[in-house]
Amino acid sequence: MKATLTITSRGVVTLPVKLRRALGLKADDQLIAETTPEGLLLRPAVTLPLEVYTLEREREFDEAEADLAALLEDRTSPARGRSPN
Repeated sequence: MKATLTITSRGVVTLPVKLRRALGLKADDQLIAETTPEGLLLRPAVTLPLEVYTLEREREFDEAEADLAALLEDRTSPARGRSPN
């Protein structure tokens, strides 16, 4: 789909409704503008949620990993009478 756009004196570009609908864009969505050999490329910016862990939460992860490692070690230990396959 192609469209002719106009840039205002303030640098504002309005995307026609057909383009916005085709791309699933809505008010306040962010776009990345990038120059390419062909011209200007506009593409939706993808944002991913970022979770910041507290020291307490990191300790919980460490404990869970230690528990899992112990369980796996126990299950693969030859002392239990199982032969490793």
